[in-house]
Amino acid sequence: MAGRFEIHRAGDESYRLRLTDAEGNIVAVSPSFKSLSKLRDGVNAMREAAATGIVVDRRQQQA
Repeated sequence: MAGRFEIHRAGDESYRLRLTDAEGNIVAVSPSFKSLSKLRDGVNAMREAAATGIVVDRRQQQA
């Protein structure tokens, strides 16, 4: 099973998105969205970024 995007209420007028892995562990939590349409835009942006994103190894760049 793939990961899931879960929609949660964040107060009376906003929503948050949780990305979970196949075992149900929370991988990422979004900032608050004022509407469900903006949250859906956030899901689409995360999907696109994950599919085209590159891995940057910053372990050697720590001060």
